[in-house]
Amino acid sequence: MPPLKVAGKRPPIIIQYRLEKDKKRRDLGNPMAIYQQGADVPCESWLPSPCLPTCKSTCPFAAAGVYSGCHAKTIPPLPHPIQPIVMNPCSSLVVPPFSLETCRICPRQCGVDRTIGATGFCRTDAGYAIGAVTLHRGEEPAISGSMGICNVFFGHCNLRCRFCQNHQISRNEEVIRGADWSLGRVAAAVAAILATGVDRLGFVSPSHMVPQMVAIIEAVRRRGFHPVIVYNTNGYDRVETLRALEDWVDVFLPDYKYSDPILASRLSGAADYPEIAAAALTEMYRQKGNVLHLDDNGLAERGLIVRHLVLPGAVANSLGALRFLASLSPRLPLSLMSQYHPTAAVADLSPLNRPLLPKEYAGVVAEMERLGFLNGWVQEFASAGYYNPDFNRENPFVD
Repeated sequence: MPPLKVAGKRPPIIIQYRLEKDKKRRDLGNPMAIYQQGADVPCESWLPSPCLPTCKSTCPFAAAGVYSGCHAKTIPPLPHPIQPIVMNPCSSLVVPPFSLETCRICPRQCGVDRTIGATGFCRTDAGYAIGAVTLHRGEEPAISGSMGICNVFFGHCNLRCRFCQNHQISRNEEVIRGADWSLGRVAAAVAAILATGVDRLGFVSPSHMVPQMVAIIEAVRRRGFHPVIVYNTNGYDRVETLRALEDWVDVFLPDYKYSDPILASRLSGAADYPEIAAAALTEMYRQKGNVLHLDDNGLAERGLIVRHLVLPGAVANSLGALRFLASLSPRLPLSLMSQYHPTAAVADLSPLNRPLLPKEYAGVVAEMERLGFLNGWVQEFASAGYYNPDFNRENPFVD
């Protein structure tokens, strides 16, 4: 993504604050409830996940022979049917979390046993399914800034977007190149990037890989890093899973792709996408509100930014998407993208086999302004030729 410019006719109304990372995650005695001026709803308190002592008689790792007298960290109780995940800080072994034995993590709710094979919609098992771990400077300025963000790209997806820019790693029929990565290898790759001074960690396409994401976060923290966590999602998320992540995710960065169920079915195999994603975004909004909290360098430390990619021939879909987002709040930070680039997969699929037209994007921008969106970004139209990752390279993105 090339440099973005502020949307709207006035500067964005963004209230800045600074909060020590250790305090927001660890200070049990002083949980901070923040209510920012201009927000429609109060921001939630930051409450850290408790470190609960356990003993050899109850430690789930004792039977595996890896108990070493340490304390295991346990995520607070999660809504049924998702089960708590128990992390063992003294071993690379991780008990398959969130009921991967009957996986219902994402809206597909396949109910398959991912511990014995990749048979569900996403065709991923209980491994880490790494597409890439890379430094990325092409996100919104408040996300990547000048230093960039360490992005963990998961392989495969719970959608089948025919136009996906990340098709090299997102197609469920393809072999996952990082299927054999261990937790230690992932954590080491992330730590190597964070050690350069990058202080944010993003997870791209995490909706079907939430348990693995949580395990990676814990492993990175055990190495002494506490980055801002960015949940970079297609928006097709289960509300119950998002609730379980409330104390784990600092910034939600979802797409809202479709307001049109017919288009969602045709292009992504999910006719229920508008309904599912609307519920997911409503939950994210409940957790983060409409104020993007920035540090002294203008980087997001907490909040919600919603992305929408305008598709060729689908202006009506975009107008409907903007109207839904405005119903949440026109103060919601919005990233309106023009970077659509036709891939070989849509060569015979009109109108997706052509670029987005300037007049199409201009019409959507006009509706954004009419609805009163002031906080966020619009893209320069030349971005369509810029943002084309190649996951066959060590660094998939052009700096």
